[in-house]
Amino acid sequence: MATLTALFVLLTLAVQTLAKAVNTSSFLPIPGKPRVFIVSDISNEPDDAESLTRYLLYSNQFQTEGIVAVTSTWLRDEVYPEDLLSVIDAYGNVTANLNRHAPPDSQYPSGKHMRSLVRKGAATYGMTAVGKNVTLSDGGKLLLERLEEESEQPLWVLAWGGTNVLAQVLYKIHDTYSATEAAAIRSRLRVYAISDQDDTGAWMRQQFPDVFYISSTHGWNQYGLAAWIGISGEDYYGRDVGGPDNTTVDHKWLRDNIQIGPYGKAAYPSFKFIMEGDTPTFLYLIQNGLGVSEQPDYGSWGGRYSKVNPSTVLNFNHYSDAADRVVGKNNKTFVSNQATIWRWRSAFQNDFAARMQWSLPANVSKANHHPVISVNGSASLAPLNITATAGSTITFNAGATSDPDGDSLSFNWFQYLEPGSTDWNVSGQVPALNVTSTNGGRGARVQIPAASDSCNGKAVTDSGCWLLHLILEVTDDGHHPLTSYRRILIQTTNTTETSS
Repeated sequence: MATLTALFVLLTLAVQTLAKAVNTSSFLPIPGKPRVFIVSDISNEPDDAESLTRYLLYSNQFQTEGIVAVTSTWLRDEVYPEDLLSVIDAYGNVTANLNRHAPPDSQYPSGKHMRSLVRKGAATYGMTAVGKNVTLSDGGKLLLERLEEESEQPLWVLAWGGTNVLAQVLYKIHDTYSATEAAAIRSRLRVYAISDQDDTGAWMRQQFPDVFYISSTHGWNQYGLAAWIGISGEDYYGRDVGGPDNTTVDHKWLRDNIQIGPYGKAAYPSFKFIMEGDTPTFLYLIQNGLGVSEQPDYGSWGGRYSKVNPSTVLNFNHYSDAADRVVGKNNKTFVSNQATIWRWRSAFQNDFAARMQWSLPANVSKANHHPVISVNGSASLAPLNITATAGSTITFNAGATSDPDGDSLSFNWFQYLEPGSTDWNVSGQVPALNVTSTNGGRGARVQIPAASDSCNGKAVTDSGCWLLHLILEVTDDGHHPLTSYRRILIQTTNTTETSS
């Protein structure tokens, strides 16, 4: 009888868990899927496999259009598509589990589909794969095909290794099309590269300055200076030590939270140098209400970047590191490019762990799902745009914010100072909003600075008045707490000004 009773209890818990998991109507919606094309020097070290493991847990947020094995300065004459396929095969075994936690219109792609996107890049280093008489690699052919499609959505090339596949395609476009046609094709391209890992990156930025290109700029091989090490590299590189919480990026935390179940155990290797150096490329695109992909200077989980050369004559479209001022775990203030990523670490690591729970069978998963934020009746993930007169007070109501699991929610309203200015150190530069939470955080009262501050001649907007960024951050109390955001853009105005 005791055995039957125990079995009944387990079955009941399993049914309850499953019922909770399949109730998808109230999940955080995914309004649009960025087109993504990945190039990876997988097998150079474990971090590419780690990043791919995480990426596939977010693949229902993206329209993946290619995954190409490429070379790099660390892997000069070999490519390993089979190692991409190994991770994808492990993912294919858990898509049914993952789809219990996805909105009906944003299901996870099958492992078979993801396998069909894998290609080989040129098995040679850098610029040796670029030129008039060089045949495109299979990966290059696929990339050219994707760029030639007249889609309304840009194509994001996420470079986790060398970029010669992209370089050979840009050369081919330049050599094949008229100048006007080639420029039109390049306008469909967005690049986020993890620094330069061969000699083609600098060449592309020099030859095609109009390409929207995010990449840290630093001396060759000086990767400890790059923004992307904020993902996990403070101890290895000795940068911002004591600022970020490093307990969520060490081997023990990864063993306990990521290297679990049929997917995590099979696909996610232990890191050799730092964890997941390539991951910021797609953290930048994740739709959680924080980032705006066409505005690198706004900041997101993938970091914050600004134009290297703002010249409108040159149309130079390279974005590189910006700095944020962040109070670290040790209560000291850090001003660095790495801080633009590690400031969000608690949220993005909990998010990763929660999604790995989604990959588990329903009867053992400690599933959690994201809060859905509503501000002033709007539940969109796009920024809420407000125009406010200098010196006025405006109010916000987030009372309709909900949680699919019925979890308790905490609300944090804060001004994100840095996106408002091109100054590397915004202390005393950007006018400060006076923000008061109301109704337990479900509301906020915001005092706009006086005209002498809001429209003081230092603003970078054409109007001469500051565009100020207010962030609402909502976190639940699930097993792995999940965070959603809403960015509010407040364009200040000075109504006392008269037109001339």
